[in-house]
Amino acid sequence: MNKAMKTMLAAAALTLSAGIAFNATADTAKLDQLLQQIKKERTVEGRVNQEREREFLSERSDKQSLLNTAKKQQAAEETRGTNLQKKFQENDQLIAQKQQELESALGTMGELFGVVRQSANQSIGTITSSIVSAEYPDRDVPLRTIAAATELPNLGEMEDLWMALLTEMNESGKISKFDAEVVKLDGGSETKRVTRFGTFHLTTGSEYLVLNKDTDQIQPLGRNPQSKIHNSVANFDKASAGELAGLYVDPTKGNSLLRLNQQRSTLFEYYQAGEEVGYIITFVFFLGILLGLERFVTLSMIGGKIRSQLKNLAKPSSANPLGRILKVYHDNKNVDAENLELKLDEAILREIPKVERGIGLIKLFAAVAPLLGLLGTVIGMIQTFQQITLYGTGDPKLMAGSISLALVTTALGLIAAIPLLFVHSIISGKAKSILHVLDEQAAGIVAAHAEKEKA
Repeated sequence: MNKAMKTMLAAAALTLSAGIAFNATADTAKLDQLLQQIKKERTVEGRVNQEREREFLSERSDKQSLLNTAKKQQAAEETRGTNLQKKFQENDQLIAQKQQELESALGTMGELFGVVRQSANQSIGTITSSIVSAEYPDRDVPLRTIAAATELPNLGEMEDLWMALLTEMNESGKISKFDAEVVKLDGGSETKRVTRFGTFHLTTGSEYLVLNKDTDQIQPLGRNPQSKIHNSVANFDKASAGELAGLYVDPTKGNSLLRLNQQRSTLFEYYQAGEEVGYIITFVFFLGILLGLERFVTLSMIGGKIRSQLKNLAKPSSANPLGRILKVYHDNKNVDAENLELKLDEAILREIPKVERGIGLIKLFAAVAPLLGLLGTVIGMIQTFQQITLYGTGDPKLMAGSISLALVTTALGLIAAIPLLFVHSIISGKAKSILHVLDEQAAGIVAAHAEKEKA
């Protein structure tokens, strides 16, 4: 079996070798052509590689040249830096030497120039904030130059300093008028005739002005001070030559007192601090006053009619209380004195509510007003303690509103109660006077009637 298989495999190998040999003989031409093409491409690739090698060698030569040049420049710069450093040290020593020589040469003059610079520096603030600069602007420019200079001031600069200080001293004692641009509160500006009172105030014919040192512009106060202070400006401006006229002057040159006065609250602002409680007190006050006026007019008319009736007792009129009482008497002349007295008392009792109407209400208003003020005080103190709890006591302004509420409502309550008490007293007195006349006339009638009965 194995021998047969080996024989078959040997026969198959001989058959396959014969086939391959036959095919190689058939493609020999193509292989020669392929070999020639490969040799040709290899020749071309060799030339390209040689060209690349030449370019690389050329660039490497150039880079090497640049590197050599840079090294030379670095060495030159290092040498130059060393020389400059040496020169700088030499110059520094020379400057110190010259500075010492200059100080020695100046002697006391150096201290003088130092004083000049210090004076210029200190005068800048004074000159800038002075209202004299509104009339003579830009006086601070040479002073700033002197203060900022590192060199010694020259004679002209020292004269500028002297002139600036001399002008300030000279103008501080003068009242001067000049035209200047005044900024309006609503924007824009206009030229006005401005009066300068030394270094204290700037005014127009009707108001105080201030110099804004940040913008170097003249502007009115944002809010007029008290009327007596504000009106003094107009009074002074209207005064004729030789006439004495008062003018309020702020010794702080308008920067403190005048501005503080400007910030003072008006009466209306004080009133508004009372808030709702204050408004209620005001309502109660005016209601009491109106009721008092009505009662005063009514009782005055009734008193007039009673006085008129007293002059004519024989003709009673039903338009006044006395007339109505007399009419009761005339209607009951035939009754006895005791019954007549009772009827007259009854008539007087009917008149009393008409006469005393509203008087008790006025008294009630006078009593309620301070109680409302006390209520406002309590509310204000409660708010104050709440603010202290939340924010502490570091900023008193936070508590100012609540304290104002407490104090203003107390004041409003008293302001309302005091006149209401006077009104109540006046009205009550008129009512008592009328009732006294009625009682007096009724008693007289009863007495006369009793005498007639005895007779």
